[in-house]
Formats: sequence, C-alpha cells, structure tokens
Amino acid sequence: MYKAETRGISVSVQPRFVEEESSPDSGRYFFAYTVEITNNGSEQVQLRSRHWRIVDGRGEMQEVRGAGVVGKQPVLGPGESFSYTSGCPLTTPDGTMEGTYTMSTADGDSFEAAIPAFSLDSPHVRRVMH
Repeated sequence: MYKAETRGISVSVQPRFVEEESSPDSGRYFFAYTVEITNNGSEQVQLRSRHWRIVDGRGEMQEVRGAGVVGKQPVLGPGESFSYTSGCPLTTPDGTMEGTYTMSTADGDSFEAAIPAFSLDSPHVRRVMH
C-alpha cells in the first residue's frame, strides 16, 4: 500500500495486475488500483478534479486530467472516507503512476492533495540482476 497526506487529506493506493484483462502477446497489460481518500482534517472538502502522470516501462509519460473520479465529486466531512477502483492499460509490463486531486473547502479555498507514486508491476517483467 502506498500513502500520502496533504493538509489532512490522506490518499492510499493499492495497485494490482489484472491477468484476465491483459494480453501480453499483444502488448496489453492492465492494472487496477483501489484508492481510499480520508479526511483527517477539521473542515469539509470536495474532490473537484484529478491529474495523473502515468509512465510506462519505456519512460514514456501520459497525463490524464478530468473532473472528479469515476464520475463523482465526493464531499468528505471530517473523519469521512471515499474509496473507488479504476484501471490503467499499459503497453509495457510495468510502469508508475502518481498525481494530485484538486480539493476545495466550503469557503472556496482550493489545494492539491498528493496521490503517492506507486508502481505497476506484472509478473511479465524481466528483471536483470547485476
């Protein structure tokens, strides 16, 4: 599990390789990740948007931006959590993801909550020991 906290907003991520959605012979490797966002702060916040940086095993980066997550813009009061699962296809058997969520408070203040960098690893990665 990977974790980051910004201004009382804790983001934890658990990635996994999805063999049944992957086709290594065709260069398709599918990863799922479950995110839990917890408001450990004292004020209500709303997740407005996301920004992901996805880097494949060749070092090629793709950026993804959009409103909310899985079609939602959850509001979290102090002590509340929101979880969701999404996925990411890659053309390499490994990669990394990281990013930010834009959060807003009831008084209109907005800030970026860090999504921790996490690795996407499949059993199809060839490791070389030196």
